Amino acid sequence: MKYNHALVLNPYVKESSAAMGFFPPTGLEYVATAMEGLVGRVSLVDMRQEPDLQNPESLIRFIESENVDLICISCNWSYYFKNVIAIINHMPKEIDLIVGGQQATDYVEELFEWCPNIGIIVRGEGEEPMQDILLDKDLGDIKGISFRSNGRIVHNPTRELAPIESLKYPNRKLRRSKYYLKNKNVVLSESGFDTILTARGCPYNCKFCTISINPLGQKRSYAARSAESIVEELKTTDARVIFMADDNFFVDHRRITRICDLIIQEKINKRFVAHARLEVAKHPKMLERAYEAGFRVMLMGIESPHDKILKQFNKGFTRKDIEESFAVLRSFPFYYHAYFIFGNIDETRDEMLYIPEFADRIGVDSISAMKLRLEKYSAMKDMIEKTPGYHYNTTGFVYSDTYDIDELGRIGKKIKKQFYTPSRLVKIFKKLKTTEIFTKEDLWRFLTRRLPLLIPRLLAREVEKKTGRTRKKLRRMLPAPKDELSKINIRKKL
Repeated sequence: MKYNHALVLNPYVKESSAAMGFFPPTGLEYVATAMEGLVGRVSLVDMRQEPDLQNPESLIRFIESENVDLICISCNWSYYFKNVIAIINHMPKEIDLIVGGQQATDYVEELFEWCPNIGIIVRGEGEEPMQDILLDKDLGDIKGISFRSNGRIVHNPTRELAPIESLKYPNRKLRRSKYYLKNKNVVLSESGFDTILTARGCPYNCKFCTISINPLGQKRSYAARSAESIVEELKTTDARVIFMADDNFFVDHRRITRICDLIIQEKINKRFVAHARLEVAKHPKMLERAYEAGFRVMLMGIESPHDKILKQFNKGFTRKDIEESFAVLRSFPFYYHAYFIFGNIDETRDEMLYIPEFADRIGVDSISAMKLRLEKYSAMKDMIEKTPGYHYNTTGFVYSDTYDIDELGRIGKKIKKQFYTPSRLVKIFKKLKTTEIFTKEDLWRFLTRRLPLLIPRLLAREVEKKTGRTRKKLRRMLPAPKDELSKINIRKKL
């Protein structure tokens, strides 16, 4: 074997601010599993889970003490990109270093420039290229990689994508710790959390997609695993809450019904979270079967309540379609979380602030509202550049002469404030009880740990509405409390 010990590293030390909990690095786990048997040993390290290794010096000591002779790093997300680059540059220069992931695929040339110690970048799906590298094949013959050769960068042709069923699902025994649903480092459920990828690719063509535009990337046509293989993988995880990591899990209602039938038949008692599109409303029998199998939460990309924005995004549906779909979906007891994007071209403040009202009207339980952001190869970049008064900053966030980044931030906070009223939070709490995602013990833990920190802000907001005094003025009126519980009591007296 060419290498004795490969370190496969997820270099992110925390989630993005929008993320809830720690998701296992599923894509990296697929690659690590594909490497088994081709190196003496594989160590999979998720830095988010290992505070002791988050310090660069500690990580170096680990590498030296474990005699690591190959380092593979996933550069997959745009957030904390600079931090990841710093970690890459801190790696020992005498050890071979391979980088992959979405950001590595998008920023091949830049990463080679910024990180002189990178030897190879794997573009796109990494399982087969990594196996060829470990088998010590000539780099010039390995499709799907870019590498340094005699002072220049060589980009090999794109690799044909492997059949979906040929890819081994992750070996969860490589994990060094368990994963739990968390929020701000508070464990929300001790039942365990896991992710399963049941398909790759996407049958839709939203403007967000960048893979097909990247000259060195490759968009996989939608390819789904068999229902049988998914159920077999479910048997390998003891987590009770499972996130189906597909961009849209409910693409084929016949396949989903088959998966649900097998879950019920095998008596797999878990609770599932999955991405969905409005089209699920067309298949009520599938929805009934999904609920019976344990599906409880649907994450839905609504994006906007305005037809002009939906058309810009090429979403393939209209506001009327959204309203008609949710008229059906409301009859099913799923928990619905909707994603919205604001700050779009020609979108006014009033149109942005209509998001909470629209979300309430169609009946979703919770929302995320995010500023419009472009990736390097975004199909919308050309549109932004050609629209007078619109710009994007170095991190890709779009702003305009009318609404700068700070103003959009204030609008985002107002959207959140208008939707998440005290009565809304009570409704969310009641709805979450019905999902069985959280046990009674989980909910009690949340009440005792998080709610005491949240209630003072909610009460102060209500007092602010009634008295006209700002929270800053209210705080000056109150004596300094000894603990969070006394804060609650003081505000109740108001």
